[in-house]
Amino acid sequence: MFDTMKEEYQEWLNINYFTPSTMEKSSSIWPIRLGANLAKPHYHIGPRITPYYYLLCIIDGEGHFFQNGQQFHLQKNDIFCLFPQVTHEYYTDPLKPLTKVFLAFDGKYALSMLERIGLSPQHPHRTNRMTNSTQLAFQKMYEQQHSDLARMSLMYTIFNELVYSDQPSRRNNSGSSWLEKGREYLDIHYADMISIESVAHHVGIERTHFTKKFQKEYGQSPMNYLQTLRMKEAELLLTQTDYTMSEIANSVGFNDLPTFSKAFKKRMGQSPAQFRQQFKR
Repeated sequence: MFDTMKEEYQEWLNINYFTPSTMEKSSSIWPIRLGANLAKPHYHIGPRITPYYYLLCIIDGEGHFFQNGQQFHLQKNDIFCLFPQVTHEYYTDPLKPLTKVFLAFDGKYALSMLERIGLSPQHPHRTNRMTNSTQLAFQKMYEQQHSDLARMSLMYTIFNELVYSDQPSRRNNSGSSWLEKGREYLDIHYADMISIESVAHHVGIERTHFTKKFQKEYGQSPMNYLQTLRMKEAELLLTQTDYTMSEIANSVGFNDLPTFSKAFKKRMGQSPAQFRQQFKR
């Protein structure tokens, strides 16, 4: 990336512009441009806004970054983000010019992806997060620029490397991250005959503590949350398919029909068969 830079007024720059494919735009995020630059001593960007999300990773040098009324000192291995339609400004230290790689992207889960690596409009800067592995992922994405599948894979690799570099600090969080992870596990695997104990084990928390924190955060026990997910799916299968009762029981996480029927009647006030018959009438 740095071997083929072209000289511009404020910098030496190498940038690739992408036209996202239909497949890329159907995913959670997609790349728009990727590049690298070496700042000249008078390098100064902004004040301006961008229509996209920009992830910038500093390889060397120092500078200052302004966004949302906040000021941040930039230095080697920092990362920072420019958010859409938010005025930003940044410049280099003339004695220590910035060298950085950057990725512009968009998508309905762009903000969520940034939050995974600790960036948000309120916290657009993180220190000491850039690694050699992250820089290598940028380089590989630059080399594979003509393949949409490669671009997608390597873009996720970049974010994964940045998530991995933040693991020690994330383990010291108050607990919201593992709670969310547990709830997401329930959302995905509710039909797989999982238990609350297995969910707690998955997030690395003792079952009783997990249950208490889940109740406090979401206003219901994890078991009630799990049963609600299963019953909603059961209602859909009862009204929209011709599956047998046993097939439905097995499809929503129950080992046998009697257990499913008992749980359904307790929640809905009638048996699955009565519910289906009433819907047909």
